[in-house]
Amino acid sequence: MIAQSPRPLDGITVVSLEHAIAAPFCTRQLADQGARVIKIERPGVGDFARGYDERVHGLSSHFVWTNRSKESLTLNLKHEATKPILDDLLAEADVLVQNLAPGAAARMGLGFDALHARFPRLIVCDISGYGEGGPYETKKAYDLLIQSEAGFLSVTGGPGQDEMAKAGCSVADIAAGMYAYSNILSALLLRGRTGEGSHIDVSMLESLVEWMGYPMYYAFDGATPPPRAGASHSTIYPYGPFPAGDGGTVMLGLQNEREWQLFCDKVLEQPALATDERFDANFKRSENRASLRALIETVFAELTAEQVIARLDHAQIANAHVNDMAGVWNHPQLAARDRWRDVMTPGGQVPAALPPGRNLAYEPRMDAVPALGEHSGAILAQLGYAAEDVNTLRQAGTI
Repeated sequence: MIAQSPRPLDGITVVSLEHAIAAPFCTRQLADQGARVIKIERPGVGDFARGYDERVHGLSSHFVWTNRSKESLTLNLKHEATKPILDDLLAEADVLVQNLAPGAAARMGLGFDALHARFPRLIVCDISGYGEGGPYETKKAYDLLIQSEAGFLSVTGGPGQDEMAKAGCSVADIAAGMYAYSNILSALLLRGRTGEGSHIDVSMLESLVEWMGYPMYYAFDGATPPPRAGASHSTIYPYGPFPAGDGGTVMLGLQNEREWQLFCDKVLEQPALATDERFDANFKRSENRASLRALIETVFAELTAEQVIARLDHAQIANAHVNDMAGVWNHPQLAARDRWRDVMTPGGQVPAALPPGRNLAYEPRMDAVPALGEHSGAILAQLGYAAEDVNTLRQAGTI
């Protein structure tokens, strides 16, 4: 058996008081890179994301996605007996991540100032909806609500004012989780220079607002914001989905005038259209998109989706299939690049996509999704607890 090459975060220990998506997604990235992640869950219940659905061998799709390669330790943090356990864990940990309800961690003595005095090398990452301070500090926040507050819903959906649409994945949680991940990596580098841990305060709102940069600047200084455009681009045209004659749909996008000329010549086979004064600049094509769309649809109606794609590829015009989830599971590019690994769960083996960013120096960690409290006994034994003490804690509902 070939030995595993060192991973970047081998030897780093992360303790996480986490639930839902933002913090678990962050810590899973850390685990992918080799960190030991000890996930603290409530006895008998666990991370409430475990109960979202039962689509993956009886397990939650959200939980399977965000919790591989972790150890599950059940602790009832309201019991006094858990305080020395948590202290022992933090004394050996490099990072604490938490996304409990606003103020909950501080009330338990887990605020940065209190922890830093006792564990000066510990990095503390707090993830919340709105961040520390400000009038929204204690306001509850879920992904959809942050999509609304960040203006995301104002630019999604169809052209009508009442046709807003949320993202089909937890985009605000994912944004916060990734900024927490990158900030933790930066904090580890900083600690390597200073020897001191630091405090990271990640806001879901601020994370998603960063991603709204283009619409915000487009609407700068009171200007009209970009209109809702469904799956099309609000300001670039043609850019979006177009129907083909066989009932299929092709996604395509043009970025410049050279591509517009190629599109007219090789795809539409109407080279004179390139200099039509209605369409000879992007802003004109966008203003006259209804007329241009009708011309494109007339040509595509005589072709299958694959024939349209063949023409687009020949003209080197960017295009894509409109895949459903089955199409993604079976995507030929992912298969060709060997992007799937088998991961064990309490319900059986499932495929999992490797984390983005292939580094040929090492293989990312892709270990099992833990059952609730699966590692409680082993972790407590490592902390010096005897078997009878563990049983006593278990019988008391402490673990």
